[in-house]
Amino acid sequence: MSARHLIVMLKEPRVGRVKTRLGREIGMVPATWWFRHQATRLLRRLDDQRWRLWLGVAPDRALHSRAWPAHLPRIAQGRGDLGDRMARLLAAPPPGPALIVGGDIPDIRPAHIARAFRALGQNDAVFGPAADGGYWLVGLKRAVPPPPGLFHHVRWSTQHSLADSLATLPGARIAFTDTLRDIDTAADLQSDMSRRA
Repeated sequence: MSARHLIVMLKEPRVGRVKTRLGREIGMVPATWWFRHQATRLLRRLDDQRWRLWLGVAPDRALHSRAWPAHLPRIAQGRGDLGDRMARLLAAPPPGPALIVGGDIPDIRPAHIARAFRALGQNDAVFGPAADGGYWLVGLKRAVPPPPGLFHHVRWSTQHSLADSLATLPGARIAFTDTLRDIDTAADLQSDMSRRA
């Protein structure tokens, strides 16, 4: 059986470079602090023997950053828009199904990842929808090469992101898993903190 690969997309936690939308509302330093601690907790939680955990890092010069655990292998996201970078990350690991998640989704648990990998057993792709019309998880079985237009012409950071991404997988068997929320705004952060209180 091929190995399973889970890739967490992360930007190096530098002030003014991460969570800038959140930073415009709560301040760049607090937003960076939140992201760094959120990502640290997430990586600790998702480092599971059922899959190999990879870091998909940006910028490329951050491959050797000390911000993340040294034992986790890293892949440079490279250039291009979010779709270009995700397609590159999905193609990078050795053979086996691969999933990508972002580092800014506090509710991800190993059970969510396990369900997504199970969904790839009978499907070519899996998406974890987000409440805002985007998605927090995407994965490919990788039994066949992805279509050349994978993630092209997607309207990122809009309510159309999921629908546009699905359109780049014509004829694929697609599964959907849990709906989760990411943290983009102060209201998102407040809502998340209230739920945990």
